[in-house]
Amino acid sequence: GSAHTTGFSGRPAGLCVMSLEAAVAAPFRDRGCERLGEGEFVVALSLDRDWFPPDQAKRLVDVAAGRGLLSREDDALVAAFDPASVTIPDGFVPDESVLREQSTFERVLSALTDAGVEKQAAVAAINERQRELGVTIEAAAVLYARGRGVAVADAAERALTDLTDDER
Repeated sequence: GSAHTTGFSGRPAGLCVMSLEAAVAAPFRDRGCERLGEGEFVVALSLDRDWFPPDQAKRLVDVAAGRGLLSREDDALVAAFDPASVTIPDGFVPDESVLREQSTFERVLSALTDAGVEKQAAVAAINERQRELGVTIEAAAVLYARGRGVAVADAAERALTDLTDDER
């Protein structure tokens, strides 16, 4: 293989975040609005786009909310970013890893909030760390947690496994 292999062997973490953002942005863009009912959002992902079965579309809502991409206001979902600013390539289909990838992150985040770290502050600091170091969001979360003295051994193992899997 050449040194210029792109796609999943290149920067899978970036791709995952991008595909999560694109998957979240799509229903808002399709409907031309910035807030949607959760049911409508799920229908947009499962029936309209045929990307996920409804139960996985609901999981995506939780993952995106956990990552601070979506917020729940009243009975609606609101995008925490401008959906129009996200590029959704032609023929784009989000990878199922967007549902799985985040679970390590969520576990670290809940360990942090259990330890008294404010969630928004933690997410902001972790995103910053990810940008600075160019690592996966999971690795950034683990580093941040360790820096705060929060034990996340199982999550750390998982983040490291994800990192080494990507190298193969």
